[in-house]
Amino acid sequence: MKYSAVFLVSVLSALSCIQAQHDPHFWTGHSTIVHLFEWKFSDIAQECERWLGPRGFGGIQLSPVNENVIVEPPASDSNRPWWERYQPVSYQLTTRSGTEADFLDMSRRCNAVGVRLYVDIIPNHMAAHPADGSVGYGTGGSTAVPRDRDFPAVPYTLSDFNPSCEITDWNDRVMIRNCELFGLPDLNQGLDSVRDKLVAFMDHLIDLGVAGFRVDAAKHMWPQDLEVIYGRLKNLNTDFGFPAGARAFMMQEVIDNGDHEVVRKYEYSHLGTVTEFMFSFYLGRAFRGNDDLVWLESFGEAWGLLPSRDALVFVDNHDNQRHDHGTILSYKLPKPYKMAIAFGAAYPFGQLRIMSSFAFDDFDLGPPMDGNGNIVSPSINTDNSCGNGWVCEHRWRQIANMIKFRNICWGTPVANWWSNGANKIAFSRGNRGFVAFNNQGVDMLEILQTGLAAGIYCDVISGDKVGNSCTGKSVTVLTDGRASIHIAHDAEDGVLAIHVESRL
Repeated sequence: MKYSAVFLVSVLSALSCIQAQHDPHFWTGHSTIVHLFEWKFSDIAQECERWLGPRGFGGIQLSPVNENVIVEPPASDSNRPWWERYQPVSYQLTTRSGTEADFLDMSRRCNAVGVRLYVDIIPNHMAAHPADGSVGYGTGGSTAVPRDRDFPAVPYTLSDFNPSCEITDWNDRVMIRNCELFGLPDLNQGLDSVRDKLVAFMDHLIDLGVAGFRVDAAKHMWPQDLEVIYGRLKNLNTDFGFPAGARAFMMQEVIDNGDHEVVRKYEYSHLGTVTEFMFSFYLGRAFRGNDDLVWLESFGEAWGLLPSRDALVFVDNHDNQRHDHGTILSYKLPKPYKMAIAFGAAYPFGQLRIMSSFAFDDFDLGPPMDGNGNIVSPSINTDNSCGNGWVCEHRWRQIANMIKFRNICWGTPVANWWSNGANKIAFSRGNRGFVAFNNQGVDMLEILQTGLAAGIYCDVISGDKVGNSCTGKSVTVLTDGRASIHIAHDAEDGVLAIHVESRL
C-alpha cells in the first residue's frame, strides 16, 4: 500500500501533538503539581510569588474556574459543598475563586515565577436540574436556572445531550460513556455543536496562559471524541513563556482499580497522562504497615501501573482522601502520609501531584467560608504553615523539602538500594541524593552506601540547611560514600533525606 507525502506528514503531525500532551512544560529546576483545592485566584497569585516559585514547584491544579450552580446550605450553615464546582451551568469564568480579570492577573504572576497552571475542566456533563430548591442560580449570574437540558449561557439545548439514562451496569462500557454520572445531564462529545463549545472554552483558557487541563470524568467519555477535541485546541500562548508549537498538558481522570474494570486507563494514555489511582492504593497500604516496604524496589509498571510517562501519580486527591476505606493516606495520618509523599518524590516514577487541602470532618464540607459564603484566605503562620482552616500540605517542611530533593535529583537513576527484608529501606539517586525509611517498630541504625561525596549533610526532613549549620539532624558521609543512618522508631518522621545542596 502506498501513502502520499501529505498523508504521512498529517499522521506524523498528529502523533507529535499527542506526544506533546504528556509534557507539563515545567521550568528547568521545577517539578511537581500541587492541587490548591478551592483557593481564590488572588491567594494563588500570592502563593506563586512567595512560596511555590521560590521553592521550585512546577505547577498548580486549579479547581474548576467556570460558573457552577450554587447549592444552598441549610439556614444554620453558610458552607456550600465543594462538589458544586463540578456542576457547571456555563463557561463564564466566574466562581467563588474570582473573576476572569482575577484569573488573568494570577496567570501572569504565576507564569512569571515559573509556576504553570492546569485547569480542572468538566466536559462530560452539565449541572443537575433543580427540583427541590436546593440548587440556586449560577455563580456568574446567568439569566436562567438550567432546566430540561437548556443552558442558555453556553448555549446548550436538549439536542446537545445523550438521551437520559442511569448507569445501572458498571460492566457496560456504552452505558458508562453515554448515560448520566450521578444523574448529571450527559453531553454528547461526538457532536460538532458540543465540540465547538468545549474547544472555544479551552482555547480561551489557553489564551489566558494555562499550560494544560485536568479532564474530569474522562472515563465517562469516548477516547476518540476526546482525541478530536484535544487535537483542535490552539497551541499554548507564547506570551506566557511557552515555546512555539507547545501543546496543552493533559491529566485525564480515569478511575481504574484493576483488571475487573471494563473501561481501562490504557485506552486514554495515548492522549496524555492518566490518573494512576493504584499508586495511592499501594503506597497507602505500604506506609500504613499492611505491606512490607521491601517490595517497593520494583514499584511501577511491574505492579500493573501505567508506564511512567503516562502516569499522573499522587498519594491522595480531593476525592479519595474523603473515602479512603482504610487504604488511602491523607493529612489526617501525618507520619505515614509524609513518608509516602517522600517516597513518591524520591522515586523516579510518573508525574507527581500533591494535595493542598482544607480541614474537613465530613464528605461534603466546602472550603473555609465567612458568614456570607465567601472563601476565607489562608493565613500564614511564622513556621510557614497555614491557618484559617487550611491544611496547606505543600508548606509542610518535610514535603516542600522533598520537592527540592526531587528537582535536584531529576534524571538520575535509583542506585544503592538496601533493605532489611521488611520495613526498612534506603536508596540513592545516582550521586545526587540519598533517602532512607523506617516503618518498623524498632530503631534503624545502619552503615549504608549513600552514593554521595564525603562531607557533612543536613537531613532535609528534620530541618534545613541554614548558612553553615543544620537546624535538624546531620549525616557524615565518609570518603567511600558510606554513612551511619539512624531513624528512631518513634521519631516524628520515619524518613531521612540528604542531597548535594544540603552539604555544609
